[in-house]
Amino acid sequence: MIFSSDNWAGAHPAIAESLVKASTGFASAYGTSDLDKKVEKTLSDVFEHDVSVFFVGTGTAANSLALASANKPGGQIFCHREAHVNVDECGAPEFFSHGARMAPVDGENGKMDPTKLEAEIKRFPPGFVHGGQPMAVTLTQATEAGTVYGLDEIDAISDIAKRYHLPLHMDGARFANALVTLDVSPAEMTWKRGVELLSFGGTKNGCWCAEALILFNPARAQEMHYLRKRSAQLFSKSRFIAAQFDAYLENDRWLDLAKYSNGMANRLAAGIEASSSARLAWPTGSNELFVILKKAVAETLQKDGAVFYDWPVPHQLASSVAADEGLYRLVTSFATTEEDVDAFLKRL
Repeated sequence: MIFSSDNWAGAHPAIAESLVKASTGFASAYGTSDLDKKVEKTLSDVFEHDVSVFFVGTGTAANSLALASANKPGGQIFCHREAHVNVDECGAPEFFSHGARMAPVDGENGKMDPTKLEAEIKRFPPGFVHGGQPMAVTLTQATEAGTVYGLDEIDAISDIAKRYHLPLHMDGARFANALVTLDVSPAEMTWKRGVELLSFGGTKNGCWCAEALILFNPARAQEMHYLRKRSAQLFSKSRFIAAQFDAYLENDRWLDLAKYSNGMANRLAAGIEASSSARLAWPTGSNELFVILKKAVAETLQKDGAVFYDWPVPHQLASSVAADEGLYRLVTSFATTEEDVDAFLKRL
């Protein structure tokens, strides 16, 4: 009953097989192999747009390099207060941009409130040298709260970013999970909404170690080559990242895996809602659930073999979580089985 993180899951067999296949013979290095080029072409087809693709090893690297490409002296990056770039990346975006700062924006359930975003941007008026200058907006899809921005919500944030001439970045560590929830095309959720930079995650959805930074604005590509090299993210044998994405994207496998993990989350959510021992903290639209449990119940479940994380209680929930209760995160993956879910619910 492993619900700790989709990072705990292994690799899908087809992706592992693709790695083995790529391990023989010779191929040109540093992203120039036929397989690298094939995957870049596939991603252009997937997004219905000519894209520049930069393979990296981690989502943190993808996010940090994306934001570094928009760097300005005294730069301010606008993100949700609980965004991964703000609370879980050990200052990497600031480090890679040589000193840019995160400007956190509030909003319920992991989503930036557009009104509050614009108010935060206005705190840095042009010409006021002491405050620094706005440089980028980044949103997480699906969010750290497991929720999903609707297309209209992305539009609202994109409109603000355009008004202030700021590039819009999307942290897509769980991109596929959000996409299948909205049931739209990759193009509709990204560049058609004004997204310029995308961190396209595969590791959480069946890959071994595969992340890609996708640029929809070709003008940014040349500088990104140097940023990636300087950050030690230019893999000499990048064909092994390409091999993972090749199998991942084949016949929409990436979407099928996300549909499955979301389906397991929905099964888990239905059982929790029917339980007298637990309740959902808020509705989610991905493979992450946030559950309120009696602390004693959580301890018993963990002793019985269930693995999940304690989670900080956000301010909006503080008054509805009793002293003997806690907030917990449960995450499903392509490797979660119905038996795992049902065993957890039976114990609950």
